[in-house]
Amino acid sequence: MEYSKNIIGRKHEQDILNACVETHRAEFVAIYGRRRIGKTFLVKQFFQDSFDFYTTGIYKISKAEQLKDWQEKLRRYSGVKRTRPKDWFEAFYQLQDFLETKAEQEKIIIFIDELPWLDTPKSNFLRALEMFWNSWASTRNGLKLIVCGSATTWMTNKLLGDKGGLHNRVTRPIRLAPFCLEETEEYLQSINIEWERQEILDTYMILGGTPFYLSLLNPAYSPAQNIDELFFGQDPILASEYDFLFSSLFNDANLYRKVVETLAIKLKGMTREELVQTMKTSNNGKLSEVLDNLKKCDFLRSYQAFGKKEKGMLYQLSDMFTLFYLRFVKNNHGLDEHAWSNMPEGKRNAWSGYAFEQVCILHINQIKHALGISGIACNVCSWTYKNANQGAQIDLVIDRGDKSIDLCEMKYSIGPYELKKDYVEWMRERRNLFRDVTGTNKTLRLTLVAAGGIKQNKYSSSIQGKVVLSDLFLS
Repeated sequence: MEYSKNIIGRKHEQDILNACVETHRAEFVAIYGRRRIGKTFLVKQFFQDSFDFYTTGIYKISKAEQLKDWQEKLRRYSGVKRTRPKDWFEAFYQLQDFLETKAEQEKIIIFIDELPWLDTPKSNFLRALEMFWNSWASTRNGLKLIVCGSATTWMTNKLLGDKGGLHNRVTRPIRLAPFCLEETEEYLQSINIEWERQEILDTYMILGGTPFYLSLLNPAYSPAQNIDELFFGQDPILASEYDFLFSSLFNDANLYRKVVETLAIKLKGMTREELVQTMKTSNNGKLSEVLDNLKKCDFLRSYQAFGKKEKGMLYQLSDMFTLFYLRFVKNNHGLDEHAWSNMPEGKRNAWSGYAFEQVCILHINQIKHALGISGIACNVCSWTYKNANQGAQIDLVIDRGDKSIDLCEMKYSIGPYELKKDYVEWMRERRNLFRDVTGTNKTLRLTLVAAGGIKQNKYSSSIQGKVVLSDLFLS
């Protein structure tokens, strides 16, 4: 198919939407993903705003006000003023009456944005939607119902996970993820920002791949100036984003923030038991729900330590925006409008090293491609060892199905990273310790992911796997 020139990336999602449009049967498409990720933009651009009915939920208003807005939207599309519906069942009956006047159309496109915000307490919205789809819409060939929602937990638990009449009714669920580095570069170019890839990486380590945050960047400013402006300047637009982000996504926003801020204490991640002890909580069922929902919204990742089972699962805060906010913005209190530009080099370097590790983990497919193992089954994990005499940690272990293991080191640097004798010896000692402790008989490969490239010298041949910044920008 021919992809929209106005949509950056999202080719897989466009393929799904195109397949939906091409079928003759009724389709129910649910698009979900965190706030600011570009769901509405995708749908509007793909369908070029050619909807037979379009409305959007409004954040934190009453059912009566939502129904009033629905009434007005229906008037605009139908040209007929109807009485205000007394409930959602009547609202959907009115929509059905209007759409039946379009029975001769080959396709009917309905777009309901921010669906969860329509589901106010005791509104029965979900049951009315169920009635509309099951009793009428699903029987209309060519009808396409597209719904979106930023409240990912509502979308996955109440809509996709509905145990009632909407169970398995969504024909095509689409989860919209943040941009990767390649898509970020393409997007920045589309808004006339021509930065070097090192600058794009530095910005990605703060804003992540969230299109809305990237859209706020000013082409006239350097990356550091932009971060000052967005987080530390006068009335910085992203300084208040953190609180609204959680309150708009989760009903119990305080609990979700507490879990996230607890994980931020130990950047390498925590086990479930460590979280329980640190937070002093006894509600394990609720904690499981919170962790699962945070994963669905791309705030954290879970992974196993090498050789450990489910009980050794680690939870790690992985959202770049949240990591940066909690480290540098939350307690800044507006003391320095140029806080990032004036950040001491030691603090900046420490942050950059950790943030780059997270970017690498988010781009594990690109790393596998660079290593020539895209088609090989792999388990991505970490490894930690500690006894009374020594300890070691490897943040990225790629356990391959071809009887090899990549022990990865990730190094952030502006220029080419120079391998030195003592560092190579340290890596070899750690590799030997890994073999002794784990007892593996697989081939152990020393692998280096270096943001600034690798300087060629007599020690560079000691590294079997090499990944550089340009590799991370591949699709």
